[in-house]
Amino acid sequence: MSESTHNTIDEAAKPWYRQFWFWFVFSPLIYIMIMCSITVTIALKGADDVIIDNYYKEGRMINQTLGQDKRASELGLSGEVQFDRVSGEVLLVIANTPDDQKLMPSQLLLMMGHPVKADKDQLVKLTAVSAGRYRGELKTKPDYSWYLTLYPVAELAQRNEAPWSLSGEIDFRKAEQTRLTPRVK
Repeated sequence: MSESTHNTIDEAAKPWYRQFWFWFVFSPLIYIMIMCSITVTIALKGADDVIIDNYYKEGRMINQTLGQDKRASELGLSGEVQFDRVSGEVLLVIANTPDDQKLMPSQLLLMMGHPVKADKDQLVKLTAVSAGRYRGELKTKPDYSWYLTLYPVAELAQRNEAPWSLSGEIDFRKAEQTRLTPRVK
């Protein structure tokens, strides 16, 4: 046997994973599959929570909250909320508090919505300490910007039946207190 014939037989006798042409053809495909898997994993784990799926339901909720805001405006309600991030205490003072127990119950619910991450959202139950004054406790120390919504209910599931609502924003880099007002006048 000649030398070239012997090399050809040795080349054919190698297992598939030691063949040059296998790796030449399949290396780019394997690389692309790995990179696609990594990209899809990053996209799914790092997705923003600001996109909502049910636009119709959210639209109906917006109309309902506008009615609650109009009612708060008619009542002349506004509030000052103060946060103590060291102790976790939240203090709320409501101006022009009505005497009606249905409009000013003994517990209020403050929703603190993070602008980007829904898992950071907090619900703070505020309990009356005197007329128009409420106190609650933060679950975690908030940083940066937050959206605030105040409802005269004890549980989140009851917010649709709330007679009024107040809203506001706070940036904890600049302030420890903010004003809550109706969104419509």
